[in-house]
Amino acid sequence: MTTGRGPGERPSQRTLVIIPTYNERENLPLIVGRVHEAQPDVHILVVDDGSPDGTGVLADELALADPDRLHVMHRTSKGGLGAAYLAGFAWGLGREYSVLVEMDADGSHPPEQLHRLLDGIDGGADLVIGSRYVPGGQVRNWPRRRMVLSRTANGYSRILLGVDIHDITAGYRAYRREVLEKIDLSAVDSKGYCFQIDLTWRSINNGFVVIEVPITFTEREFGQSKMSGSNIREALFKVAEWGIRGRLDRARGVVG
Repeated sequence: MTTGRGPGERPSQRTLVIIPTYNERENLPLIVGRVHEAQPDVHILVVDDGSPDGTGVLADELALADPDRLHVMHRTSKGGLGAAYLAGFAWGLGREYSVLVEMDADGSHPPEQLHRLLDGIDGGADLVIGSRYVPGGQVRNWPRRRMVLSRTANGYSRILLGVDIHDITAGYRAYRREVLEKIDLSAVDSKGYCFQIDLTWRSINNGFVVIEVPITFTEREFGQSKMSGSNIREALFKVAEWGIRGRLDRARGVVG
């Protein structure tokens, strides 16, 4: 895909890491420090959904100390992961970032392995997923129930959608801006980890190159997981709907 960059320029030279937060006061300074130790040149946008524990106030304090690299967006309500990322994407696209990265605040996505995602983008991929389930990928400290749930969700999605992505629910990922500009983000209303499936599916259907690179996922040490039963139900129904629609479209010869 042509981007109009000069010779020798890499998309990752202008990268924004988007970190949604809700009650992540303990984790936020840790993850910001790790990102900038691992990748000093990347910028960070913290998208806080009105955390009652003071995460947003702390984010502002951190940004005052590093105004060039750290930015904060305050949202007035807890609108869910998908809405937070969509707001972050719009902010980053409006400021001409070339690569936009999704990263959890809880430390489960290692900033020390961010270079793997950025190398994939610089190598020509449009969307790079940090995968737990490709060779070299690992999961640490997860309860067996969470592992079974994750594996089942990924298997379910792969079969129904007919895609060869091993960790389609993964939340550690890097997009070229061209992907997010082409996808109709206004039509995305998925929440939770279904948001990740949704954007992967849309990227594939728009002809973009999607690859996976191995990462080590480590369960959070502080705070509580945001996974809920409603997230799971949403994914079950939406993936089935997308899979059925995709098969019908192919049968009619409709190109996605």
